[in-house]
Amino acid sequence: MAKEKDLGAYLKEIAKITEWFDKQTEIDLEEAIKKVKEAKELIADSKEMLRDVENEFNEIEKEMGGLE
Repeated sequence: MAKEKDLGAYLKEIAKITEWFDKQTEIDLEEAIKKVKEAKELIADSKEMLRDVENEFNEIEKEMGGLE
């Protein structure tokens, strides 16, 4: 997965995968496995992005605390 995407793009892709599963009357197992793996990767990338943002906020908070 390309890391240049923003969180909104990841969430849209996850939503598309969820929608795909919702629309299936009979699930092609091979395709389903691909979709689950893709979703797993998107979720992992999203978590990593959120951790990075949290760390950035923590750094800003430390810097702001030093200004008081």
